[in-house]
Amino acid sequence: MSLIRKIHHVAYRCRDAKETVEWYGKYLDMRFVLAIAENKVPSTGEPDPYMHVFLDAGQGNILAFFELPSKPAMRRDPNTPAWTQHLAFEVDSVDVLLQVKARLEADGIAVVGPTDHTIFKSIYFFDPSGHRLELAANTGTPRMAQLLDEVKWDMLNEWARTRRAPEHARWMHDGSYAGE
Repeated sequence: MSLIRKIHHVAYRCRDAKETVEWYGKYLDMRFVLAIAENKVPSTGEPDPYMHVFLDAGQGNILAFFELPSKPAMRRDPNTPAWTQHLAFEVDSVDVLLQVKARLEADGIAVVGPTDHTIFKSIYFFDPSGHRLELAANTGTPRMAQLLDEVKWDMLNEWARTRRAPEHARWMHDGSYAGE
């Protein structure tokens, strides 16, 4: 049994709380469920006005954002590539993935993909605050999941020793998976 029941919420900063709520509602159908605003941080007592908004990402998952108007503008970590830090959301099918892609692109939002990761297909794009998002539709089989499960520790241990990509699951990227 895990100590953790579930993720209560994940919180990021946004540049504009209202814009963020409206954008996630329009493009990802996330319902606005809660707003909390304070002039002081409850955990530290420091004066720092904020708007904290919460969005329903489905299945009891909550995505939250803070707008912090008294702080300098947001920036990314310059040492981390833009593709690395992202939020990935699962959708029901590749068809849904393509529908969202079309809706985003119709409004001028750049979308990368669909990218075929063998066990899922995904698209990538940025929200108005610059957070990279991924929508993923699972395409893998139970056998693929089993094969990956069987090698996960070997892969991690080899990586820890060599800091080079292990070859245990090369089939995911070279098209050599022979099927069930």
